[in-house]
Amino acid sequence: MTDKDKEYRIFISAAEQSGETHCAHLIGAIKQQDASVEFVGTGGPKMAAAGCRLFESTADNATMTYNAFTEVGYYWKLIRRIRDYFRQNRVDLVVLCDSPAYNIHVAKAARKAGIPTLFYVAPQYWAWAEWRIHKLRRCCDRLCCILPFEEQWFTERGIAATFVSNPLLDDVSTDLSPCIKDYADFDPRRVKVALIPGSRKAEIETLWQPMQQIALALKKRYPEAELTAVAATPKREEALRKAQLPGLECRYTVDSVRDTALQSDIALVTSGSATLEVASAGCPLIVMYQMSRILWHGVGRWLVKSKLLSLVNLLADRHLVPEFMPYFSSVDPIIAKAIEMIDAPQALARLSQELIGITQPLAAKRTRDEVASIALEMLRSRA
Repeated sequence: MTDKDKEYRIFISAAEQSGETHCAHLIGAIKQQDASVEFVGTGGPKMAAAGCRLFESTADNATMTYNAFTEVGYYWKLIRRIRDYFRQNRVDLVVLCDSPAYNIHVAKAARKAGIPTLFYVAPQYWAWAEWRIHKLRRCCDRLCCILPFEEQWFTERGIAATFVSNPLLDDVSTDLSPCIKDYADFDPRRVKVALIPGSRKAEIETLWQPMQQIALALKKRYPEAELTAVAATPKREEALRKAQLPGLECRYTVDSVRDTALQSDIALVTSGSATLEVASAGCPLIVMYQMSRILWHGVGRWLVKSKLLSLVNLLADRHLVPEFMPYFSSVDPIIAKAIEMIDAPQALARLSQELIGITQPLAAKRTRDEVASIALEMLRSRA
C-alpha cells in the first residue's frame, strides 16, 4: 500500500467562525492533494459541508476576555470528551486553528495520546504574556504563522514555525495595487462608511452601539453619508438589526468585509482579522476594541507588551491607522478622528497606498495549500 492509498484521519479543531472558515478551506485543499484523508473535529456548518464529521458544533460559541469565564464549564466538558476520543480512536494528526486558550488544551490531550499536532494561526504570545510560550513548545510539533514577523519570533523560542501567508487573502489577486483608492472625486458630504463590529456575540454587545453613535454623529455632519454594516452570519445580522439605534439609516450585508471595504471610503472595525481584510482593500480604517476598565488597568496593561495592538499597525511597525484599544466609554475622540480623516482626502489617498503596501506580501501565496502540504508531510512522515 502506497502513501496515496493509505487512509489517514485528521482531527481538526476550530472554536469560532473565522477559524471554522479557515478549516473548511484547509479540508478542501487537503482533499485535493490526497482524497484518502478522513476528517473529524469541532467547528461548524462550513466544515461539515467541506466533509468533516462534526464531533461538536462550536463555531457560534466563541467568547473573549472576561466573557470567556461564562463558558468554562462547557469547554471543560468538551475537552474531556475529546481526550476520551483520542484514547479510543485512531487519529493520525490533530490540526488546531486559532483560539489558543481552548486549543492548547486539545493539543495537550493529543500529546498525551501520542498524536502529532499542527497549529494553524500562531497565538499572539509576542503581544502579551510571553511566558505562555513554554506551554506551546511542549505540545506543538509544527506552527503555521500568518504574519511575516512571527516565523522568526517563534523559531527563536524553539518552535518549528513556518510563515504560510494569510488565509484571509487566499481568494484575492496576488496583485493588490488596483485596490488603491485615489480619492480624486471624493466628496466628504457623501462619504461611504463601513461599520464592522466583529463576529463574536461579545464584540457586538460591546461595540455595535458605540459604532452606531459614531455613525450617527458622522451622518449629522455629512447628511448624505452612506452607512453599511457587515455581519458575519445571518444570525449576527439579526442581532445587529435588533440592536439598531433610533434614527440610524444603515444597509446590512453578510460575510462581505472585503467587498464592503472596496466600496467604502473609511471603516470602523473591531480589532481582529477583519482589519487585515479592510486594509487589503485599500480602505482607511479606525480600529476599536472595548474591555472592562477595571480589567484593563488591573491586569491587561501589565500583561500587554506591545505598544502597537492592531494587526495593521503591527504589520506596519508603527501607528499607521488610529487604534482605540481599549476603548472604554466616550466615543468623542473617535468621532473627532473620523472627521479629521474624512476632511483630508489627500491623506486618505496616501493611507490607502500604504495599506496596500503592507498587505501585499500577505497575498503572495495560497495559505490553504501551504498548510495542506505541511499537514500531509506530517502524515506521511509517520507512515
